[in-house]
Amino acid sequence: MAWVAPAAPVWAQDYQFNSVEINGNNRIGDSAILARAGIGRGQTVTGGQLNDAFQNLQNSGLFETVAIEPRGSTLVITVTELPTINRISFEGNRRIDSDVLAQLTGSRERRVFNPSQAETDAAAIAEAYSNDGRIAARVQPRIIRRDQNRVDLVFEIFEGDNVEIERLSFVGNRVYSDRRLRRVLGTKQAGLFRRLIRRDTFVESNVEADKRLLQDFYLSRGYIDMRTEAVNSELTEERDGFFVSYNITEGQQFKFGEINLVSEMNGVDAAVYRDLVKVRSGVVYSPTLVETDIARLERQAIRDGIDFMRVEPRIERNERSQTLDVTYVLSRGPRVFVERIDIEGNTTTLDRVVRRQFDSVEGDPFNPREIRQAAERIRALDYFSTAEVNAREGSSEEQVVVDVDVVEQPTGALTFGGTFSNNDGIGVVVSFREDNFLGRGQRLRLDLSTAEDARRYGVFFEEPSLLGRDVAFGLNLSYSETDSSFATYDTETLIFQPALTFPVSEFGRLQLRYTAENLEVTGRDIVVNGNTVQDDIDAGAQLSSSIGYTYTYDTRLGGLDPTSGVLFEFSQDFAGLGGDANYVKTVAKVVGERTFLNEELTLRATLEGGALAWSSGNNRVVDRFLLGPSFIRGFEPGGIGPRDTSGPETDPLGGNLYVVARFDAQFPIGLPEEYGITGGVFYDVGNLWDLDDVNLNGGNIQGEGGSFRHVVGVSVYWDTPLGPLQFNFSKALKSEDFDEEQSFEVTLRTEF
Repeated sequence: MAWVAPAAPVWAQDYQFNSVEINGNNRIGDSAILARAGIGRGQTVTGGQLNDAFQNLQNSGLFETVAIEPRGSTLVITVTELPTINRISFEGNRRIDSDVLAQLTGSRERRVFNPSQAETDAAAIAEAYSNDGRIAARVQPRIIRRDQNRVDLVFEIFEGDNVEIERLSFVGNRVYSDRRLRRVLGTKQAGLFRRLIRRDTFVESNVEADKRLLQDFYLSRGYIDMRTEAVNSELTEERDGFFVSYNITEGQQFKFGEINLVSEMNGVDAAVYRDLVKVRSGVVYSPTLVETDIARLERQAIRDGIDFMRVEPRIERNERSQTLDVTYVLSRGPRVFVERIDIEGNTTTLDRVVRRQFDSVEGDPFNPREIRQAAERIRALDYFSTAEVNAREGSSEEQVVVDVDVVEQPTGALTFGGTFSNNDGIGVVVSFREDNFLGRGQRLRLDLSTAEDARRYGVFFEEPSLLGRDVAFGLNLSYSETDSSFATYDTETLIFQPALTFPVSEFGRLQLRYTAENLEVTGRDIVVNGNTVQDDIDAGAQLSSSIGYTYTYDTRLGGLDPTSGVLFEFSQDFAGLGGDANYVKTVAKVVGERTFLNEELTLRATLEGGALAWSSGNNRVVDRFLLGPSFIRGFEPGGIGPRDTSGPETDPLGGNLYVVARFDAQFPIGLPEEYGITGGVFYDVGNLWDLDDVNLNGGNIQGEGGSFRHVVGVSVYWDTPLGPLQFNFSKALKSEDFDEEQSFEVTLRTEF
């Protein structure tokens, strides 16, 4: 619907009016109309001034029609007032709630109806649908006239279907395949579950974000000349999909050449800082590595009491060798201080939660790089939908005010989900999570997980910045029950575990913890247990009180090479601080991962082992190591290791020592990338043995000495909208007669 104003009349002579007659106005007074027209009684006016008066009234947004007619010495103004809006409603909207649409419109109930504003509102609603991937959406404003010059404003909406991305392709890429580059983009092709996936809809505003993702991907791999020349989007003939093509130029890959560090500051010796530079010649160039080195150097300068030291990377390009020589220059920056940090928009989050993301406070030297890093940390909190951090001049040229403008967003979630495995069966997962508890930046999680053979109830609380330090305090309370099919007994476990976690190096973290665990083994009325397990049942509940630590070193996300990474974990628990048991439990794990063939093939190797040294108390089956499919595939939980065959059914006894090595290869299997299905092969080898300090009670024990089992298999990984689904098909190459093998395993976990 369109509203058209009548053309303005044109007068060519001068007039003088002794009186003005105004007709048709009900709500708006005569004096207000005269004031808007700009004409007074007894005033000589020209034809141009009458024209201006007409335009002033017509453009005031108060009148539907305006007429100005000179009648001798009387000027007659006749108006038809625009109606007031009685009610605003939306019809046909299912994808976007009416409350959300109402926030997009400028028209308001009980205000004057403005046709131009209604058209603007319709365009804003259509744009919202376009951003949601429905570019065919149409919005038509309609009015329904009521009495007393009122109207109902109705926005009739035809939402249309999602315009999906039928194909994402690339032109000019030689190093990386379309499949690999599609994984980089935030936008995805329409796949099997297109009605469940929202990222496969075409949104014009996402193109720039995807271009930046491509740029960052190539830069981090040394392709410094990579450019996105153009992005072409073409509608299909049916107008229900898009073909999107990225025209890119990759360029050549550069590596680091010579790495130097020089000082241009008096009294600062470059040799003192040279060992802090971690980048080495021959490593593939990445600007992230340079930024990391700069941040490390500037932090050390602050520790050394050197203010205003800046590190400037000077890069020299060598075309012939395709290397980049980097010289870090230590120089003195401008003498500028942080006057104050102003935080706006945080209605829930306390100021101190935002302030602790800054390494500097009021009065400290101003470091632009540190401010940028603080901005990234604020955004990474995920407490705010937008977070802008800017610096401006303060009360003097040597003072800077840092402005932090944020917009809060929900930080809690109530999730319902499910789990399935052929070991524990089907389960329901209910979880409440609040990542910004009471606006203090604390995390609170309540979990309820009930599978057929394992039930767990837990409360977890974490303060990520204890006493304003980079120290996280966590408290874990949990209660669990198991009646697993692989065992002939049930368990009840209650755990109380406070812990402190803090960084000890760039990639290393240390956790210190105390654990109180009350664990009871219970029998089943219809089951006769073997002698060894029956002894554990008769012992009743046992309380262990232990202190422990875990050291973790992980370069998989922030290391020198984005195509490889290493994880190392070492933990020990020392029980004997009261309680019924005295032991030392040690576990170590090393994981190495690397991609090959232009990141199409991922190879992963894992080596882990554990040792349990028991001094006093009952060394029960539930205290020892029990290996399941997560340790060595191809066997049921507790399927390998020593067993007691003295009862009607064999009981897995676990072991005090274990070692496992797993080797995986994951690769595409030729299916379209949007299906989310990849394949893999694996080889596992492991051993579980040793029952020293165990009361065997005359049981008939097999496998106490241990032997290595070897398993090969294939995997199918399916990244579904409901969660990651994994199928393992395995074959044991070497096993023992008493082992419990499992040739097929499927697991699924999801939250929604």
